[in-house]
Amino acid sequence: MAFLNKVGNVLRQGAAQRSQAPVASMLNYIRCMSSSKLFIGGLSYGVDDKSLEDAFSSFGTVAEARVIVDRDTGRSRGFGFVSFDSEESASSALSSMDGQDLNGRNIRVSYANDRPAGPRGGGNHGTGGGYGTGGGYGDRNSGGGW
Repeated sequence: MAFLNKVGNVLRQGAAQRSQAPVASMLNYIRCMSSSKLFIGGLSYGVDDKSLEDAFSSFGTVAEARVIVDRDTGRSRGFGFVSFDSEESASSALSSMDGQDLNGRNIRVSYANDRPAGPRGGGNHGTGGGYGTGGGYGDRNSGGGW
């Protein structure tokens, strides 16, 4: 309920002021105004969790800073996430750090999108197959080709 009140207040203020702010940035603000987790893209491969936290700690208390690594090689995938204790800190970090240089690369900072739990799309991992599973792909018991 508090979230809806905030949205209503933002919309009323926008209508009252008749500001010329771009619609996309206003929608992004409304969509993410309760978010304190940022996506950081374009990271140098030399950036680790600690250096990412250090780069963003001047904007507020960092609850978590994590560079995403490849599970097979352990090498950075070039992006990460920073979570703050407050929405204000996240907003300040986003506006200040987006496009800035970090370890020789210009980083992209945006609000993180929550991804639904469960299996991700793509691939056909563990969803059938037929080799001895009764799935019909040449299995004697299914009448599929033997």
